[in-house]
Amino acid sequence: MATPPKGQHWADLLAEEIIRERGSSHVVNTGITPSGEIHIGNMREVVTADAIHRVLQEQGGESRLLYIADTYDPLRHVYPFLDPREYKDKVGKPLSEIPCPCHGHASYSEHFLSPFLSSLERLGIVLTVYRADQLYKSGAYTETIMRALEERELIRRILKEETGRETPADWSPFNPLCQACERLTHTQVLGFSARERTVEYACGCGQRGAVSMAGGGKLTWRVDWPARWKIFGVTVEPFGKDHASKGGSYDTGARIAREVYGIEPPYPIPYEWLSLAGKGDMSSSKGNVVSIHAMLEVAPPEVLRYLILRSPPQRSIKIDPGLPLLQLIDEYDDVEAQNRDSRALELSAISGIRPVGVPFRHMVTVVQVAQGDLDTCVEVLQRTGYRVENLEALRQRAAYAQRWLETFAPEEARFQVQQQLPPSAAELTPLQKQALQRLGEGLRPGMTGEHIHQLIYAIKDELGMRPDLLFKAIYLGLLGKPQGPRAGWFLSTLDTTFVKQRFAEAAAETSAR
Repeated sequence: MATPPKGQHWADLLAEEIIRERGSSHVVNTGITPSGEIHIGNMREVVTADAIHRVLQEQGGESRLLYIADTYDPLRHVYPFLDPREYKDKVGKPLSEIPCPCHGHASYSEHFLSPFLSSLERLGIVLTVYRADQLYKSGAYTETIMRALEERELIRRILKEETGRETPADWSPFNPLCQACERLTHTQVLGFSARERTVEYACGCGQRGAVSMAGGGKLTWRVDWPARWKIFGVTVEPFGKDHASKGGSYDTGARIAREVYGIEPPYPIPYEWLSLAGKGDMSSSKGNVVSIHAMLEVAPPEVLRYLILRSPPQRSIKIDPGLPLLQLIDEYDDVEAQNRDSRALELSAISGIRPVGVPFRHMVTVVQVAQGDLDTCVEVLQRTGYRVENLEALRQRAAYAQRWLETFAPEEARFQVQQQLPPSAAELTPLQKQALQRLGEGLRPGMTGEHIHQLIYAIKDELGMRPDLLFKAIYLGLLGKPQGPRAGWFLSTLDTTFVKQRFAEAAAETSAR
């Protein structure tokens, strides 16, 4: 879809079009292969699906939201995060049948799927979850497997016409699971029995035999996808841009849906990738990821939903969990921000929690000044002109700020107010000492960050010194490092008596050296 007109949200426009073209009863589907850590880039698909699901219901339609985890897919490689000694002989086996990397879950697939599903709960996404291995073993796919085997030549022709590539003469839409080596990737179909619902195979390991269509293998991806649409009556599905390319999985799936399974393919919602700032597109197999769990530790779930929903699916999103994340949280919180997307905010709502009313950037400074103590946080906020009306909301935001500092904060954002005069104060020049002396004398209880900022620049002008030298002196005297948070606002968070004494001590101590 094109970028929506100003004032209109893409989810509303898509839902209107879906109802107009496809009617009012829908099944919205999403899913992923849990072969590695399910990262925040994968979150775009399920949040997009949830938004469409919500808006379809708002507009009077009926909608079900499904999540199908491809747990029966084979392990493709020994990924960098796996121990080669343990997983080299597991390549080709279904993820659901491979041991968990941490030995704490029922399988390899559950190791990655379980935390992701917990994250979806925190994101306020309510859906029906299916695991592909259970679907295959239960016989849910049996009739679609039978149909695909019967229409093998038609499917081969569709694949050639859409992709331009010829499939091998022995190609089959079904990959049997070898009963000896337990792999899906080394088998060849020799024949099948429509009456017995079995498939005969030969495996590269030397095994020959027959397996049931109920759990004895799986359809190849390009056939599995339209078979899934048939089984669940899927009418809407978001998917990554790789599947949307010409001759890609959606093109072949759409024809297989119509010509083999006799159904209309779902309304497509292709989306662009989320990329990690400085590292490019996220990839579990390459280890270039930020997990959804990690992001939920440092940002409220509503903010992560807002990150996705404020941009149309076809627009790429760059994620930087460093300082830009603070700006995103403040955009979400600031009711007067000009660039806020009010409809995206509505669709991001989960539990109705109101903004705390304290800029997150300021909260990051406050928790460091308070050294994590909530009562001190309240004192600092009151000292800097903020009213604390919801203590529990403040506690949550302070915890987010603390975890952000521990996880993603750049070094320049971290600091600790030193209880004793730092040794680095010995670096102060006579001019810097004089400036600190005057600044300490000019400070008064209740001064705002803006007033202190103006005082700093007035002293700088009076002494004819460069502002960076004065700022450096402030940070060396209080933090023991040459950089720190915005000086005026930072000083306003500290007890005035403490700052005055410290600056006087810094001037006197360094003068004696």
